[in-house]
Amino acid sequence: MMNLLSMDLFSLFIFLFPLLIYIIKNSTFLKKPQNLPPSPFQWPIIGNIPNFIISKKPHIIVTKISQNLGPLISLKLGNQLIVLGSSPESAIEILKNHDKQLSARYAPKATPIKESDLKRYSLLWSTECNSHWKSIRVLWKSELFSSKAMESYADKRGKGFVEMMNFLNFKQGKVVKIGDLVFGNVFNVLGEICFSRNMVKLEDERVISEMKGNIWRFMEYGTTPILADFFPIFDGVVDIQGKKKKAKKCLDNLFKIWEGIIKERRESYVEKNGDFLDLMLANGFSDDQINYMLLEIFPAGTGTLTSTIEWAMAELVRNKDVMKKLNSELQNGSINSNTTIQESTIFQLPYLNACIKEVLRLHPPIAFLPHYASETCQVMNYTIPKSCLVFVNLWAIGHDPKLWDDPFSFKPERFLNTNIDYKGQDFEFLPFGAGRRMCPGLPFATKQMHLILAYLVHHFEWSLPNNGDPLMLDMNEKYAVPLQRQKPLLLVPTSK
Repeated sequence: MMNLLSMDLFSLFIFLFPLLIYIIKNSTFLKKPQNLPPSPFQWPIIGNIPNFIISKKPHIIVTKISQNLGPLISLKLGNQLIVLGSSPESAIEILKNHDKQLSARYAPKATPIKESDLKRYSLLWSTECNSHWKSIRVLWKSELFSSKAMESYADKRGKGFVEMMNFLNFKQGKVVKIGDLVFGNVFNVLGEICFSRNMVKLEDERVISEMKGNIWRFMEYGTTPILADFFPIFDGVVDIQGKKKKAKKCLDNLFKIWEGIIKERRESYVEKNGDFLDLMLANGFSDDQINYMLLEIFPAGTGTLTSTIEWAMAELVRNKDVMKKLNSELQNGSINSNTTIQESTIFQLPYLNACIKEVLRLHPPIAFLPHYASETCQVMNYTIPKSCLVFVNLWAIGHDPKLWDDPFSFKPERFLNTNIDYKGQDFEFLPFGAGRRMCPGLPFATKQMHLILAYLVHHFEWSLPNNGDPLMLDMNEKYAVPLQRQKPLLLVPTSK
């Protein structure tokens, strides 16, 4: 529901007239809960929707509102109440002190999955932390992201890096789409973990681009609000933008990627691969359970890593001194006699670690952590009513000048000689969230980030096409899930 704060002007005018009827029939709309966090002026019927019409970057708008009204604010988008926290103190209240009451999730109406199926099969978008959710989380943490599991598929990661290096050697002097490259690498690593096979060939750049685009569109359509999210009277009646239909098409395309693999494995099943699909089949998982499990693993895994590494490479190309320091550390501390990056010591490189943290601060994978109030509670002396959407504004916290000196500049040094980490205990830095909804894939994501960036920087020099000036590189962002570059990063590799 991260895109809940964005809506187009056309849709707004289309539904204004029917809403007059809605107001007459639903007088409760006019009843305002008491003791809410401060809010900017709210228009009749549509509330704060006009605040977001002129910009496609709702995280920027909300941050500016918070700077004027305080760290905890409320908004009304149509009939939907939203509360946003934009400080470490509000994050502690939402994600720690009131974690139980505020750990539910809202399933956007455009999501092409029934709420009952989300409750049974989903980890990331289950509307409540029920027994099914707990069992899936335990499975992920033990079989995919535990230290033992991570070590067991180290060879699969290594295979992916060899293929990536071979591809880049072939592409020397030619333009490479960094986002597509990283997506292909991560997609294949996940394919090896889940199915013991590569999913794509890195040289099939068109196929990779289409597959990445399909996953990006699925996440966009499935998290973008439609009229029914703001005005329940429209639920099941109208979807002017066709978001639900588009999301369903993307969903079907994703299922096609692995449905054949699942069918083939079922028909000739002998447990021999020792992969995640074997585990699911051995435990009697239905096709629906497997499909929805994979539907979360692949988009979540590829999205965060692709956007983060793309931002990291853009920042490094623009900041030559930082690139030089990172190169020096990799040359002196992370290689063996065969000049191979050592996975076992990758987290022992302070400057690499600082670079990753700084990218995650400056360009968080998502702008808002989405939560939902399952019961009424008191936060910072304000009332958070039941059924209220609650967001933690990661972007605002990461760019707060009260917390970070020169917050819009890329300065990895700020993370040297500090214990600030991304494991959910430092509430000024929460790229993976905190509490029971904290990202379960953190161990995989962080290790893969460090390794991919180390390989790219250590083995190749990078420049812009046509010897472009790095300082002129477009660094505008696009509000989406994940938060990504507005323009794809195109770089030219040269082997060292």
